Parts: sequence; C-alpha cells; structure tokens
Amino acid sequence: MLSSPRPFPVVISAPSGTGKTTVVSRLARQHPELFHVSVSATTRARRGNEVDGVHYHFVTQEEFTRLIDAGLLLEWALVFGRHYGTPRREIDGAASQGKITLLDIDVQGGTQVLASVPGAVSVFLLPPSMDDLRGRLEARRTEGAETIASRLREASREIEQGIAAYDYVVVNDDLDACVGTVWAIIQAERARTWRLRAPCGSVEGVNEAWCFQSMM
Repeated sequence: MLSSPRPFPVVISAPSGTGKTTVVSRLARQHPELFHVSVSATTRARRGNEVDGVHYHFVTQEEFTRLIDAGLLLEWALVFGRHYGTPRREIDGAASQGKITLLDIDVQGGTQVLASVPGAVSVFLLPPSMDDLRGRLEARRTEGAETIASRLREASREIEQGIAAYDYVVVNDDLDACVGTVWAIIQAERARTWRLRAPCGSVEGVNEAWCFQSMM
C-alpha cells in the first residue's frame, strides 16, 4: 500500500534582495512539523548576535577542508574569500524524522544539490522586475551604488542560470501569494506516486533506486 511520501530536500534560490530567506522562514513557521531549515557551515567570523548552530555552523578552515575531504558536504562554494557549505547531516537528520529539508542557498550550491540528490526539488524566486530589485537593495541603506550595481549584474546571471536549471520559477511580487505558491509546489511534489512510502520494490514499477534513503 502507498502511504506517506518520503522526505526530500527543497532548494530555494533567488537573487539577493528577492526575499528567499523570508519565504523559507515563513514556510518553516507555518509548518514546523513538516520542514527543517538547513543550517550551512561557514569559515567566516560570527557577526553580532549570530548563534552557532542556529544561523551557521561556524568552523575553522581546517575543519571545513576536512569536511570536504571526507565527503560530508552536500555542496560547498568559496564566496568572497570564505567557504560556505551544506553538511550532509542536515538532510540525513531531517529525513530520519520524516521532515523535508529547506535549503536557502545560491544557484551555485543549488545546482550541486540537484546533481547529487535525485528527487530534490528546486524553486527559483524572481523579483517582479530588475527596477523593483534595485529599489529593494537601495531601501536596505547598507550598500553603496557600486555594490548595488554589482549585485544587479550578479542577479542577472543568477536569473539566467536559475531559469535554465531549476524545476519551478515563482515571482515574489506578493509575499503571501509567493509563500502559498511554493507551499502548493511542495504539496504537489509530495503527491508524486514514486515518492510514496512503500517497502522498496514492493510496488510494481517502483525500483529501489527511487527510495530516498538509499540515495543518501
């Protein structure tokens, strides 16, 4: 018999300023029984009131290198001289509890996850327009004109990659509507027949290779 869907990671990416962290946080707050928000490892220094294990797993460069060499990172990248990556235990631990992992990461990391985890779902969030994105970045009042221009150039590149590589594209022109659409996508993915929980190989046409736990 088919019953509960197997857990799977959901990658959510977007250009800086589009609101992906807000969307991920809203989903996790609305459905804490279903979602686990992945916490990335980083070699950068802790800032302000950041808490180790909550905002990031803060590690030394030596420890990060060890994680890479041991194959314990699902994805990783060097960003502005500091390493960032997703520990595999973030997804393994959530899956053991029957939870879906939400990954708030950039396109570079997202494409690595999609390549290494069959069955992962990817959602790329778009701003209503580049002018709107510029306005959001300027409203932060934390960056100068040159930095904002650089971010917009990077956003154009990310949008091109995201549209080409991701499963779904959602425009974040209204937060409630955007969160609702992403939630609907996840619900639809949970209803896919090959994700439904059943003993591996016990349902005709369902091969063990599709069992999520055997992928990890």
